[in-house]
Amino acid sequence: MSAVVIVGAQWGDEGKGKATDLLGPRVDYVVKPNGGNNAGHTVVVNGQKFELKLLPAGILSENAVPVIGNGVVVNPEALFAEIEGLEARGADTSRLKISANAHLVAPYHQTMDKVTERFLGKRAIGTTGRGIGPAYMDKVGRLGIRVQDILDESILRQKVEGALRQKNELLVKVYNRRHVEVDEIVEYFMSYAERLKPMIVDTTQLLNKALDEGKTLLMEGGQATFLDVDHGTYPFVTSSNPTSGGACVGSGVGPTRISRVIGIQKAYTTRVGAGPFPTELFDEMGEFLRTTGGEFGVNTGRPRRCGWYDAVLARQAVRINGFTDLFITKLDVLTGLDKIPVCVAYDVDGVRHDEMPMTQTEFHHAKPIFEYYDGWTENISDAKSLDELPENARKYVLKLEEISGCRISAIGVGPDRDQTIVVRDLINED
Repeated sequence: MSAVVIVGAQWGDEGKGKATDLLGPRVDYVVKPNGGNNAGHTVVVNGQKFELKLLPAGILSENAVPVIGNGVVVNPEALFAEIEGLEARGADTSRLKISANAHLVAPYHQTMDKVTERFLGKRAIGTTGRGIGPAYMDKVGRLGIRVQDILDESILRQKVEGALRQKNELLVKVYNRRHVEVDEIVEYFMSYAERLKPMIVDTTQLLNKALDEGKTLLMEGGQATFLDVDHGTYPFVTSSNPTSGGACVGSGVGPTRISRVIGIQKAYTTRVGAGPFPTELFDEMGEFLRTTGGEFGVNTGRPRRCGWYDAVLARQAVRINGFTDLFITKLDVLTGLDKIPVCVAYDVDGVRHDEMPMTQTEFHHAKPIFEYYDGWTENISDAKSLDELPENARKYVLKLEEISGCRISAIGVGPDRDQTIVVRDLINED
């Protein structure tokens, strides 16, 4: 019995898909516990690049059962577009299971997302506009539509009527948009009912029974720690809990069944969307990281904001998630730099902060305090162990481990699945 959780330790795009894909062949179930089709993963398998949004990265594993947990919001149109895209390239998606308790993203959620973001003006969050936030708002407001509701058209209709009673008032009277018809939405969802029906299961029972049978589960969080609605850089966050605690809530697997919590971090830092980012670079070095690292959003194509590694952020992520291990990705991107800055503390209005400031205001005013480490010029993409890394690359990794407060158990040295240094096994305890 083993349940392993993978969590992004920064603002997303850390390479969680690579980590999941690496472990996929060794696990029986891969579970996505939160998020929706706003969380893009890029996975490279045998030189082929796959971009996954709603589906767990483990869908590309030949043996694992991919599961969309109850904490996910599912856009059925996006789901089947993604399935068809993978099948066209020879992938097998027939094992996919979806929680009956997962919530559905309706077309009106996407409309609400776009119009509310526009109305925020300069206070805009940087949402993907895919209706994820409004779907979670309906879930919390008890106006949500669950996957199971498509199994009973009468219940579905009642729920849609309830949701639209409020939405139409807002859309028409506040946002000057057209009235949404109940029939239109019911027909939209019911058009997917037959295709969805075989996939719908009670995932809480499915996953806990699997653990009882000695199976291995991998829970793959979308988004990341600092996009968590409670622990992230609020209000520039997502609408769910992508931290390790959220994985339990979003899957129905209790915390005592989790054996490892793995934090994924880049060897530098990126962010998409608005919000404070202390180590952000606005110069040629930022452009170097962006270009060399291919830092453009999987979903949006937006250029990612780039900055140096932030150890203050890392230590906070270790605390929040209770990481047992860190997986550092994209170390190869730093090759060729003479000196590599690492943020070890913040200067907030002349006061040094070695740990995350308490308030949003303080974090917004935080300026990085850097330490500098010697770089390397050697190609590291073929390295299979720490010993095969150049001395300075090895020292950099060990320094990150020391100042982040968690052991580094794997290091990505290139985009492909096998371009990974495994320092210690990520499933079985030493």
